[in-house]
Amino acid sequence: MAKRSSFSLIISPLSLFLIVLLSLLLHHLSASPTATHPDPHFEGFDAEEDDDSTLGDAKRDDDVVPPLRSPPPPISLSTSTPESDQSHVQSPPSDQNPNPASFDYWDEDEFEGIPHNLISNSPPEDKLIHDFANIGTESGPDSGTVYLEKDLKMDVEKNVRTYTVEIVCVSFLIMFAINYVAGKRENEKLALAWAKQFANKDSIFDKNFSLLGVGETEDSPLLLQEERNVYKFYASGRRYCSGLLATMELKSRHDLISKLYNMVVPCKDEITVEVYMNDDAMDNVVFALARKKLAKTMQKEVRDLQRFAGLVMPPNGKKWVADELQIVSESKEVAGDLITDVVLDQVFGDKAFEKFGKGFISMHFSDQHLGSNRKMLVFKFALPDAKHMADMTRLVALVPYYIDVIGRYKLSTPARSKTEAARSKVAQEIYKELQNVRQEALQRKKAEQRKKLEEAEAKLSAEALRKREVKERARQMKKAMPKMKMTRGS
Repeated sequence: MAKRSSFSLIISPLSLFLIVLLSLLLHHLSASPTATHPDPHFEGFDAEEDDDSTLGDAKRDDDVVPPLRSPPPPISLSTSTPESDQSHVQSPPSDQNPNPASFDYWDEDEFEGIPHNLISNSPPEDKLIHDFANIGTESGPDSGTVYLEKDLKMDVEKNVRTYTVEIVCVSFLIMFAINYVAGKRENEKLALAWAKQFANKDSIFDKNFSLLGVGETEDSPLLLQEERNVYKFYASGRRYCSGLLATMELKSRHDLISKLYNMVVPCKDEITVEVYMNDDAMDNVVFALARKKLAKTMQKEVRDLQRFAGLVMPPNGKKWVADELQIVSESKEVAGDLITDVVLDQVFGDKAFEKFGKGFISMHFSDQHLGSNRKMLVFKFALPDAKHMADMTRLVALVPYYIDVIGRYKLSTPARSKTEAARSKVAQEIYKELQNVRQEALQRKKAEQRKKLEEAEAKLSAEALRKREVKERARQMKKAMPKMKMTRGS
């Protein structure tokens, strides 16, 4: 029994030691697969060898590391002293790095399911270099450069997509600024070309008016820029009229949006010449001349033409205006007297209008214009470009010509009586319209006052309403009583 108990005492420490040793061995194999040399075909494990060797050197001093793939120590039945056991356990392996030849039997299935970060812990820079090296070896020597160029192109395209809105906005602002400067200069050039052609020395307006420009001195500017595309010219000092105002309304070339709109809906550069006639220099005349479509529109929309004038058909056997034109007049007499042979030969005849009337839009003479100046002559022309400004010379010459014609023109007695009757009738209609407007205004005002009184009554109390009714009844009784006149007896 004594021997048996001593034998069990000897066996128990060895069994525990073997169990601990096997558990450490299995744990080391599962946690550090690089304890042995990898096969040269396993790339990317070189960096781990240095780490494991360093780790092994550190552990060699502190802990006991059993040799890998070595057989366990034999179980001995003989007794052993603690010194012999300690020397047996602490004996390190002679070589920490086993022979690479031992990896001929390497089993790759051992690494199935192992996370990638436990197999390869190389930094991102090394991995990128390794990938470039593989690309170079697989695809050719220039494939790495091609890959970098593609990467750079992708980054540039991504940045462009990111700042697309900003790029578009900045480009639009640059285009708007360039168009603003260019359009402004072009409009100025066109206005100055017109002034140089017709308002300069020895020009049409210089010969017919004594004062040109917006000032009272000779050095005053000829044109006044009211807006970026609106220029005005003033002239005075001529018989039959108090003055002339020419307004050039050019295209909005300085505005990029308006310029794009004009590409879809074209418009022209126009000039409107308004002549303010003296009150005693113009008879009862309502007359207009324009292209057929515009003439019909004017007859329907312009107030004086709508009230006094109508479309005039061409007379038989008489020289008349071109077929493209239409006359709107108060009477045929006025139309025949104002369309003279001179203007037919110069502008409004068939042959002359085809050559010189391209810029003509309309002309409107009336003594019933709305506004402070009732007697006016209005001419509208389309401006050519700056290089061909002389093409509208005959159109501009119509202005002083018709000032003299209208200033000297007198209606016949029958025509005058008709025009005066029409004007008196229109005056009565206007008076009735004003009366109706006044009546409507008074009724509206009374309705508003009545509404205010009703609202005030709704806010009053019962006692206040009773007192008001008593007061109103007394006033009605006083009003119903007969009026008595007191006389003093003699």
